[in-house]
Amino acid sequence: MRIVAKTDIGKIRKSNQDSYAAGEFPSGVAWAVVCDGMGGVNGGNIASSMAVKIISEEITSMYTKDMSDAAFKTILFNSIKKANRQIYDYSIKNKDFAGMGTTVVVCIVKEDKMLIAHVGDSRAYLIDEDIKQITKDHSVVQELIETGEITPKQAKTFPGKNIITRAVGVSSEVDIDFSVYSFDENKILLMCTDGLSNYVEPSDIKKVTENSDYYEYADKLINVANKNGGGDNITVIIIAL
Repeated sequence: MRIVAKTDIGKIRKSNQDSYAAGEFPSGVAWAVVCDGMGGVNGGNIASSMAVKIISEEITSMYTKDMSDAAFKTILFNSIKKANRQIYDYSIKNKDFAGMGTTVVVCIVKEDKMLIAHVGDSRAYLIDEDIKQITKDHSVVQELIETGEITPKQAKTFPGKNIITRAVGVSSEVDIDFSVYSFDENKILLMCTDGLSNYVEPSDIKKVTENSDYYEYADKLINVANKNGGGDNITVIIIAL
């Protein structure tokens, strides 16, 4: 399994509210988590870093060899729910951080499949002969696209494009999306925050993966996002066989 990851503050922000972690078990099962914090500079930093720490610890402590897909799904859901509770409780006890939260996209890659859970608008893409977004944004613009009020093209410049409709830590309960996809040596999984997806077109992401060695992917994608404005923190994780 090949894993490359990087985060960057971007060109505009004064702090990096993104957090991430990734790893691989001896059995060849890989995992990764990406979070994008919200709720002010300190609140966003705390929320994203708490979520990554909690989710990472849950995955690594609960993993056993030959786990079923159902068991992996349970780990993903329980880890996100645990992060949600702890972030929410923290914000209740510390009024300066009221309303803080974070997006989450987390995956487990095993054998010929990948299992993905997510909340918010941090994304996962599957890249092979084409590139496909495999998570659906929990955002205002996505809802407007689905109701036909705006087009995907209009969504790129829509004034409220950064408003999300779900986040981890903003309430006592969290609604999580889950999906399973096939995976093999011809496919690449890319996970990212909106600092990449808002500044780099999917076709340009694919070009980078076509014209670079895998260990260059994260660096080159971040360079493209910064070249295109770098208006947000940028985090990228790539997993390939």
